[in-house]
Amino acid sequence: MSKQSPNRAPMIIDCHGHYTTAPAALQAFRDGQIAHFNNPQMPQPKGVVISDDELRESIETNQLKLLKQRGADMTIFSPRASVMAPHEGDGATNIAWARESNNIIKRVVDLYPTYFAGVCQLPQSPKADLGAAIAELERCVSELGFVGCNLNPDPSGGHWTGKPLYDRSWYPFYEKMVELDVPAMIHVSGSCNCNFHATGAYYINADTTAFMQLIQGDLFKDFPQLRLIIPHGGGAVPYHWGRYRGLADMLKKPNLRDHVMRNVYFDTCVYHQPGIDLLAKVIDVKNILFGSEMVGAVRGIDPETGYYFDDTKRYVDALPLSDADKFAIFEGNARRVYPRLDAQLTARGL
Repeated sequence: MSKQSPNRAPMIIDCHGHYTTAPAALQAFRDGQIAHFNNPQMPQPKGVVISDDELRESIETNQLKLLKQRGADMTIFSPRASVMAPHEGDGATNIAWARESNNIIKRVVDLYPTYFAGVCQLPQSPKADLGAAIAELERCVSELGFVGCNLNPDPSGGHWTGKPLYDRSWYPFYEKMVELDVPAMIHVSGSCNCNFHATGAYYINADTTAFMQLIQGDLFKDFPQLRLIIPHGGGAVPYHWGRYRGLADMLKKPNLRDHVMRNVYFDTCVYHQPGIDLLAKVIDVKNILFGSEMVGAVRGIDPETGYYFDDTKRYVDALPLSDADKFAIFEGNARRVYPRLDAQLTARGL
């Protein structure tokens, strides 16, 4: 597939969707897990039982309905981020939780293959190495047909007890990503630190922290093919772009375009027009992927516009960009960053 704009309207590929409307049985399984972990006398849940009809109802009245209403074509879809919660339970608990969550995503993709592509949750844990995460990534990509993963830079849930993303302890996971040719969205989960509201503070802090860690290290010298998506518009990074260019200079690092921006991408999960305008003005179009996080962090209607905050396609449509640039944001960049998705689409003649 050519990564240049073809003579047609772009597909609208939303790179950032979570199954926030999953049937209650999925969360009941997790609640049972944690109850058993905290008190072994409590019963151990045996598995998630959800019918296809329950899945259809949860999708068709929510994500699929809004996808069609807002003019999008498909969503890169993963388990609900805020309840990945690797800081709860232990390694074994989180392996079972990740497998159940990912299996449900696979079922949704199988029910609606033209509308959803799978991205996996990883069984990370603050005190565990990345062996289980590597195994689950391989299972989800090789067996389930997923096109990427969500990588949590802080499995401690807000206390940042682990190593930064450039530390060599992460390298075995990056090696597997490169081998499988899949990207990772850098995405934390719920906050166990009352100082950080999960979606209003912790998510944005983590996005910004991850970008600074990438500046501090030399990760992409060792992994030039590695691709990372920093969501929520890159956190505070575009707003403080001069700060980060200056810090790179002070740290004797190359210009950001060569040091990190050949490998790092931001999405458009920014919920007002001035924010999207800034993102497109500061960050090169080749580094921006359309995303909405729908149905996600901000679900209400903006009283200033009368439209949903997370209807981000409207903001991108309003940008003063060429057709080729809008094609890149809506389709071309996603197909380049997610080559397994590109292959799936190409096999369908798209």
